[in-house]
Amino acid sequence: MDYETVIGLEVHAQLRTKSKMFCRCNTDYANASPNSCVCPVCLGMPGALPVINRKAVEYTIVTALALNCTVAEQSKFDRKNYSYPDLMKGYQISQYDAPIGARGCLTISVNGGKRKIGITRVHLEEDVAKLLHRATGGEAFSLVDVNRSGVPLMEIVSEPDLRSPEEARQYLIELRSILRYLEVSTANMEEGSFRCDANISIRPKGSSQLSAKVEVKNMNSFRSVYRALEYEVKRQIKATEAGKRLPQETRGWLEDRGVTVSQRSKEYAHDYRYFPEPDLPPLTLNREWVEEIRAKLPELPEAKRERLSAEYGLSPYDAELLTGSREMADYFESCLKTKAYRQLPEAKGAKEVSNWLLGEVSAIINADNIDISGFKKRVNPEQLVGLLVLRTQGAVNTSVAKSVLGEMYSKARSAAEIIKEKDLSQISDSGAVAEAVVGVIKDNAKAVADYNAGKETALKFLVGQVMRLTRGRANPQVVNELLKERLKGE
Repeated sequence: MDYETVIGLEVHAQLRTKSKMFCRCNTDYANASPNSCVCPVCLGMPGALPVINRKAVEYTIVTALALNCTVAEQSKFDRKNYSYPDLMKGYQISQYDAPIGARGCLTISVNGGKRKIGITRVHLEEDVAKLLHRATGGEAFSLVDVNRSGVPLMEIVSEPDLRSPEEARQYLIELRSILRYLEVSTANMEEGSFRCDANISIRPKGSSQLSAKVEVKNMNSFRSVYRALEYEVKRQIKATEAGKRLPQETRGWLEDRGVTVSQRSKEYAHDYRYFPEPDLPPLTLNREWVEEIRAKLPELPEAKRERLSAEYGLSPYDAELLTGSREMADYFESCLKTKAYRQLPEAKGAKEVSNWLLGEVSAIINADNIDISGFKKRVNPEQLVGLLVLRTQGAVNTSVAKSVLGEMYSKARSAAEIIKEKDLSQISDSGAVAEAVVGVIKDNAKAVADYNAGKETALKFLVGQVMRLTRGRANPQVVNELLKERLKGE
């Protein structure tokens, strides 16, 4: 029997506010001592009263608008009651039946096609404390660090519209990109500021009858989400075909073993005994304020991809890579606004910049574990384009230009300075290259014989030897022409 997968995602994103959701404690706790960024409010002390963080509400509104949601005129906070050691008050202040945003959508691209995924709701709540599990002398115990408790947490819940682990991965990638464009969250999954729970069921194709909903937790990367959902689909199909009943439950993903394991039975909404938070007033979201926020929305990834393709003739693939982060897209467009850019061939300039950003620049970024902002501090757009101009004008060849870029980054100097200091300018004069060509032919009799026997790869070898002899400075086109001419008489 063929089965259909039905997936809905719940994403929690920590917001980039300076203070916590309901108190003035610092949210920058990454390098702080345990339990040092705390106060009576986030410690859940009796009598401590919460106060709503306006910036967190604004960030949630801008996210809801970016996800095409309807922003409520009236919203409120509720108490979500459950007992767990990381919940300081014994309840979490969240939102239940009156979220800030609802009924939106997000468009994803999969296998060359586009699909709209519904957004059920975007609401605001507080994060919980962090449990640190330890073991000493054979005894296990847990420590509680309250620094994270109370950090503004935005939850984005999708409709069960996703039909495969790959669609789920693409949804998360696109959502993370949007949050980063909006600058409301660092959305870093590995650091825990972007966390995902997945609800997954299966059903026979053509049927509307779903198996029990299983929630999967503990996935800390896009790869983990994909692998966990892929495993869960296979597990559910296998159990169904064996005649077993699938319980509604929460399962945890074990990355090292590549399996999900049962953690607890899945709660229903009524299990949390929601009721309106008595210590906070209802939220009235003024329409003028909402429209002011809407007017400040930046160009979002999907719109930027389409514009870059239309304006600069970039392929959809290149446009997608360039817009993966707002900073990379901004760097690309800054390059196109430099004075040096006017010296690049008009029809190929944007493609040239794109190729170098996605190729050599990205290689440097990945090797040094930085982002484009870190690269920009050492090589600004004007300097990068200046190097590309020198390459297209023949001052240096591509091989030398790549090595010069590495020097520009490591030493924070201009291309012209490095080329002059190291005498790296390209040799295009036939007479200057001829001497090296003659020497290479003389010293590589076997390669010459192979070429004359019809082996074209031998020519590439000889070209490489000339380039090595000239320290990469020889014009490859001139080298090719001279070698072919000389080899005719051999």
